[in-house]
Amino acid sequence: MTARSVIAPLGGLLEIGAVTATGTWTLSEVSLGAFLDDRRDEVDQVLADIHSLCAFGPVFLAVADELGYLRDHEVTSAFLLLWSGGVEGVPPDLSELESPMAVRRMCRAGADLQLTELLDALVTAALPAQTDAKTGARLLTGILSGVTALADGTGRCTPATAFRTWRTRCLPRTLHPHSGTPESRRAGLRAYERALDALLDP
Repeated sequence: MTARSVIAPLGGLLEIGAVTATGTWTLSEVSLGAFLDDRRDEVDQVLADIHSLCAFGPVFLAVADELGYLRDHEVTSAFLLLWSGGVEGVPPDLSELESPMAVRRMCRAGADLQLTELLDALVTAALPAQTDAKTGARLLTGILSGVTALADGTGRCTPATAFRTWRTRCLPRTLHPHSGTPESRRAGLRAYERALDALLDP
């Protein structure tokens, strides 16, 4: 699992957070740069915990800089459509995607989807980094707490809901008896699931 696989959903969640923070769902009012500046300590803590969990080294910030997710850029309806998995659909008049109602729906769906994608990418990266499950689960809980606050801030998204969605959406396809997943990876994923379960769904 590459650093890019972690940075992409994280970047999506930061964009969604910047839109949500406007309180109006109006894209012209979004300033990702101001959003990041106002929450620099929280973002830095999330990045530090990701480093501790995944042991990416300098490549992580290099890729983040290359992709531009951690600096100011325009947040568009096309990005939100991508982060939300295309659930909203592509209307004949693309300007309809910029209506506050459509933006709100894409942000809500995008937050749910990208939190799940982020958790899956983080666990996948933690396995080759040989971060033990109990330590990793504590770091993951901190990362999810920070990211859900950044992306949502209302309490709608929580680490527990992200974990439960990951457990039912991502694990079955990997742990299915006929999936071909190596036994060592199965064991690692089950260890993380149990450690996260103890913290987030006791």
